[in-house]
Amino acid sequence: MNKNQLYRNIPKVDVLLEMEIIQLLIEQYGRETVMEAIREEMEALRAFIGACEEEEKIVRQIQDLPQQIVRHVERLHTPNMRMVINGTGTILHTNLGRAPISQEHVSKLADIVTGYSNLEYNLEAGKRGERYSHFEKLLCKLTGAEAAMAVNNNAAAVMLILSSMAKGGEVIVSRGELEIGGKFRIPDVMEQSGASLVEVGTTNKTHYSDYEEAITENTKALLKVHTSNYRIVGFTDTVTIDDLVPLAKEHDLPIIEDLGSGVLIDLSKYGLTYEPTVQDSIRKGADVVCFSGDKLLGGPQAGIIIGKKKYIDQMKKNQLTRALRIDKFTATVLELVLQEYLSEEKAIQNIPVLRMITETEEEVAHRAQNLKRMLRRAGLAAEFGLEKCESQIGGGSLPLERIPSMAVTIKPEKMSVPQLEEKMRHLEVPIIPRTANDTIYLDVRTIETRWFKKITEMLGELL
Repeated sequence: MNKNQLYRNIPKVDVLLEMEIIQLLIEQYGRETVMEAIREEMEALRAFIGACEEEEKIVRQIQDLPQQIVRHVERLHTPNMRMVINGTGTILHTNLGRAPISQEHVSKLADIVTGYSNLEYNLEAGKRGERYSHFEKLLCKLTGAEAAMAVNNNAAAVMLILSSMAKGGEVIVSRGELEIGGKFRIPDVMEQSGASLVEVGTTNKTHYSDYEEAITENTKALLKVHTSNYRIVGFTDTVTIDDLVPLAKEHDLPIIEDLGSGVLIDLSKYGLTYEPTVQDSIRKGADVVCFSGDKLLGGPQAGIIIGKKKYIDQMKKNQLTRALRIDKFTATVLELVLQEYLSEEKAIQNIPVLRMITETEEEVAHRAQNLKRMLRRAGLAAEFGLEKCESQIGGGSLPLERIPSMAVTIKPEKMSVPQLEEKMRHLEVPIIPRTANDTIYLDVRTIETRWFKKITEMLGELL
């Protein structure tokens, strides 16, 4: 093998620029971008020739150079953020974007945000308006609160609440309620807000007297944190908002509740464990309540804050609000999602998260049977089957809940399961499955029927 000759066989830049395929690339993406891709691909090719000892492979790489340049440029212009098909069975999958938004809502969003909008313009009065006005009345109607607003996530909501209501003072919270998910903890958020944490009780037991004895002249609020992403079981005791209301009134203190994954519908009617609703918290006497928009609510990432008007007004005037505020995309989708809750039946039908949570085992099994039938008819080199499984809510919501579901199983014949799983992640629309027992599992609960045909076509390319 004469490597010097192979190096000389690499097409010169001016030769590449004369090729029709490269000229079309320049027309579409510009000369500068294409020239940079040519330089990088030629450098990579020289490095490959230097390291490779198989002449046949080197020749193929040289011949493939124009196509490599095309792929290089197209990769630069392909978004890293992509739509994926979730076959894991985790409904609120944090790594996969949590709550999916319905196509109908996205279509309406596109109509609004592709031009100018009345984000902060009052069309009735013909003057500056407030971005919260588009959904504030809706939230008040749905929850019974006096006022509402939203910031970019629930951790931000907690920080804004504490900064507005307790800065420079003390906030009392149970030791069993200090964790809010990931690396974010109530003590850390409270420190950033300028309020001081006063822990009471123990990890598993907190009593009314613990709060009572901790109140001082520096106390600014009582904080309850709903453990939406974990459960303490066994020898436990906690103090409810109902219990704290008399104490709070006696000392003229507000009660703040961080619900974490807030829910507006009683999910126990659909066979799930009862999760306190946002309405419950307001009805029981909480002065301010915050919760996530992209969890059980089924909307965009947001930290929603509701409660007494005097406290919400304080927050709207807080300088932090500008740093934490939501944009026009979030405000638009939040309003669209909340409108669905005016009818529980519509919400269950039109909000993807609620539809997946409430779909019956029989309905999922029927859809799984259809997907398996389509895959089998495609005559692919794999064994397809059905297997009962359990879906989970995910996203820090109902941590102990498991929902009976059905998965389509795939056992490839001409490649290993790890190889197939990797190839599935690199499809035009990546498919993210679960793998176990040398089998690919596609939990159909988290896969919309509209994707069955595309899944069959894409797996046909692989198998």
